[in-house]
Order: sequence, then C-alpha cells, then structure tokens
Amino acid sequence: MTVYIDPPNWPGHGRMWSHMVSDVSFDELHAFAASIGCPARAFERDHYDVPAHRYADAVRAGAVEIGSKELVRRITEAGLRRRKRAAAQKND
Repeated sequence: MTVYIDPPNWPGHGRMWSHMVSDVSFDELHAFAASIGCPARAFERDHYDVPAHRYADAVRAGAVEIGSKELVRRITEAGLRRRKRAAAQKND
C-alpha cells in the first residue's frame, strides 16, 4: 500500500492544505484516510484535502511525502486522475 501526500502549500478557508492520493486505487485511499480519521467529506474527485495540522499524522501513519507535481504525475500515470470539468462544459 502506498499513499502519497504533498506539502501543505494550498490555501483555502483560512488555512493551508495538502493533497493525499493513492496510485493503486480509491479503495486503498479511502481505507487509509479512514484509518487516520480523515472525514469522507474531505474527498474531492481523486484526492483527500488534509489540513496542515494533520499532515504529520498522515506521514506517521505511512503516507509518503512527495512534491505536488510528482503527486499529480503518479495518479495520472495510474489512471486515477479526475480533472475538474471545464467551465464551458459545466454550462452545457
């Protein structure tokens, strides 16, 4: 099992966030997230949003620290990347 997490460099809602992903399956990712107490509502398309204050918890539990570009590369190559739909497609 390999779950990856990028540094908490993403601002939102008054705090900084990390992204946590699996390059194996969403089932693996959901199981890992549940094991560290990450709520289901933190899942967005292909990753969990993890607040900066929970980053170390994820790493202690076994998440591998990698850069954001590497994180995206790994889930894309695994076929697990789910991009946001373009604004034009949303208005169709």
